Amino acid sequence: MSLDERFNKAAEDVKALKSKPTDNDLLELYALFKQGTVGDVNTSRPGMLDLKGKAKWDAWNGKKGVSQTEAKEQYIVKVQSLIDSLGLA
Repeated sequence: MSLDERFNKAAEDVKALKSKPTDNDLLELYALFKQGTVGDVNTSRPGMLDLKGKAKWDAWNGKKGVSQTEAKEQYIVKVQSLIDSLGLA
């Protein structure tokens, strides 16, 4: 299975977790997914009142410089660790 196939399967698997991951896990997943699909942040940081948007942007920006291939690999590993700890529905 190619990297993209494994990445897409992990993106589907994460939707089928038995319980919701922690906010930190969700931010990590978001950041790795965006870095893997888009690359480095290409938008400006959301405004002061958009707390959720800022947290997501900051998490993604924290992955700056990580290659898309490496981000996809890290995403797959992260999803597998969540499956191991939370299980699939």
